Amino acid sequence: MLTQYIKKAMELARYEILDDDHSFYGEIRECPGVYANAETLEKCRGELEEVLEEWILFRVYKNLPVPKVDDIEIKIKKETAA
Repeated sequence: MLTQYIKKAMELARYEILDDDHSFYGEIRECPGVYANAETLEKCRGELEEVLEEWILFRVYKNLPVPKVDDIEIKIKKETAA
């Protein structure tokens, strides 16, 4: 499920070339705060995927909701200690 979520989220990524230094900027608007900047498109994609993975792990760790992407949800089960 996590791999599917990342794959679908990466399909939503949007990229642009920045005018000032001709680097690539990428973001996934559906996942606030997930963005990357690199000198090539390939590096930007790789960095964006790493940021997305860390963002998901952070949200799970902090019990924050992870937005649904293309009908894929990451649900956090809250369990009580015995």
